Amino acid sequence: MAAILSKIFTGTSTDIMTEIRFYHLQTQTLEQALPKLLLKAYGTGKKIIVRAADNSQVEVLNTHLWTFHPNAFLPHGSKKDGHGELQPIWLTDSDDNPNDAKILILTAPNESSDLKSFDLCCEVFNGFDQEQVTAARARWKKYKDEGFDLTYWQQDEQGAWAEKASSKN
Repeated sequence: MAAILSKIFTGTSTDIMTEIRFYHLQTQTLEQALPKLLLKAYGTGKKIIVRAADNSQVEVLNTHLWTFHPNAFLPHGSKKDGHGELQPIWLTDSDDNPNDAKILILTAPNESSDLKSFDLCCEVFNGFDQEQVTAARARWKKYKDEGFDLTYWQQDEQGAWAEKASSKN
């Protein structure tokens, strides 16, 4: 799994266009999967935005990221905490980027009006919510038509990520 996660978060800011990855949750909730994705992304040294569905989800994620594991730490904050420009990981429910992040993680049903300002965008959606799956498929088609590099990752029964599709294939 470490090799897969390492592959998932490599890349450089010299890429011509934003890379977009779809993460199809099958066996874990967003709260279970997000810390692992964030730990790997944080390891790149790039700042991160997590765009939640609403302020309620921001608060749930904010609390969870402080307590998800006794031996792990993800420095983060939200509007409630302030100082967005200083936060390595910024949790928000709006289309802001106060920390000049290069990685954007969108939780369903979010979209971004400014994908091209990021090196990487990760769309995380619930595979058991047909509306989220349908919306993700529509965004895949739209992004592919716009020329973005796309990969689609799906969880297996153990919660590991497996690459299932790529726009390069």
